[in-house]
Amino acid sequence: MTESIKILMIDDHPMIIEGYQNTLLFTKKDHQELKIDIANNCDEAVALINKSVKQIPYDVLFVDISLPPSSDGVMSSGEDLAEYAKSVLPQAKIVVLTMFNESFRIHNIIKTIDPEGFLIKSDLTSSELASAFQAVLNNPPFYSGTVNQHIRKSLTTDIVIDEKNRKILYLLSQGIKTKNLAQHLDISLSAIEKRKKHLREIFDVEDGQDETLINEARKTGFI
Repeated sequence: MTESIKILMIDDHPMIIEGYQNTLLFTKKDHQELKIDIANNCDEAVALINKSVKQIPYDVLFVDISLPPSSDGVMSSGEDLAEYAKSVLPQAKIVVLTMFNESFRIHNIIKTIDPEGFLIKSDLTSSELASAFQAVLNNPPFYSGTVNQHIRKSLTTDIVIDEKNRKILYLLSQGIKTKNLAQHLDISLSAIEKRKKHLREIFDVEDGQDETLINEARKTGFI
């Protein structure tokens, strides 16, 4: 019996999408019939998602995280788009693709989207994409090697760091000064200083340097 699978691929690089598309069509099972739609930005994707809600919903969405914002500014990246897709297409399987491989981003994506598939583009081969697709359909989730590595690393460490502290570490690692952190985090500067003090205690940093803190956090996979 033929299994019809409706797919939406979202990436702002047409050549990458072409590669994904060819791989899936070439490696699909004989009983599978793939119907693939393509979107190159958030706006096109939202229009197709909304249309599918009214007609035949998508079964699988491949979402690139590094998408330019939507024209109305409501969505700032593929992350927002994936969250939206989850809310209006609850049965659809979401496969996230990203160049980001920092722990903070990986944890954040798992926490906010909880995707059925999570692939780091630098890990990606045709055979991994094919395996991921079949696994996501039949036995999700499928995480690529780098994602699993980060998850394992964070499970084997007994340090527990909440989302705000994780974000402080991430922003500091991106070169953002402490005095400018407040505008990114929606908490006061004194609260940030308190949290940084706590982080220095957790990571046993005695010299008070942000750089040392970042290096220690990096060693344990928090950045």
